[in-house]
Amino acid sequence: MHEYIDAHNHLQDVLLTHDLDKALTAVRSLPVRWMVVNGTTETDWAIVHRLAKDLPFVIPSYGLHPWYLRQRSQSWAKKLYDYLVESPAAVGETGLDRWIKDYDFESQQAILRKHLAFAAELDRPLTVHCLRAWEELLDLLGTSPRLARGFLLHSYGGPVELVDSFVELGAYFSFSGYFLNENKKAKLALFCDIPADRLLVETDAPAMPLPPDRIEFPCHKRRRAYTRITQPIFELFIGDSQSCDNCRSRDSRPWFAAISTAFFRRSSGIWARETC
Repeated sequence: MHEYIDAHNHLQDVLLTHDLDKALTAVRSLPVRWMVVNGTTETDWAIVHRLAKDLPFVIPSYGLHPWYLRQRSQSWAKKLYDYLVESPAAVGETGLDRWIKDYDFESQQAILRKHLAFAAELDRPLTVHCLRAWEELLDLLGTSPRLARGFLLHSYGGPVELVDSFVELGAYFSFSGYFLNENKKAKLALFCDIPADRLLVETDAPAMPLPPDRIEFPCHKRRRAYTRITQPIFELFIGDSQSCDNCRSRDSRPWFAAISTAFFRRSSGIWARETC
């Protein structure tokens, strides 16, 4: 039986509070080995830390998301570093974003570089958010320390032409069930051109919901959801993508078998890439 890894979510988000206990009960009934819970601002790092202590399948990750940079304190970098050295956590979510209004791109770049420096020093994987800044991200990564543990471009929506360049720098790419919505299905073809051993699956709960008929736990007062994986996202995508003629690998098993091909696990308190 496959075990599942949710490579990226926000289990700490207040939008999940209403049905969190029910969702966690469902998760415990499934072969979910790990989920990477990403902090996005100083105010939620403590919640992520507590979830990781209370839930054995939670891998914590701490970072400053580009949407919340104006909320940071002067001591944010020290606080982040302290959380990272306290436990075998990942780094992020952080990144570059030209989609939001009134963005401060210079600050985004400086903060991303700080996260990269921490990830390189502490030998940790990094999760990266990017919207409308793919060329700039590639340039920044190319002039930064190479991460031995690699980095995840979550919910990848960049140009297919940049995939190989990102791979050369150590990138992994995660598929979100959000791309199964009718207005997003054009994204599916992109994932046919990503090397099979670089593909991961994520829920990004509660930020990017599945199609309405796949949602089991709607978030209170919001059209967002935590997804029970009774029909795993990777199986849904494979079912929808069998007609893809230019896939680099026709073997569907490794496409989203993140637990056996490509992500990270905790072993004796040390992060290690899991391969098969």
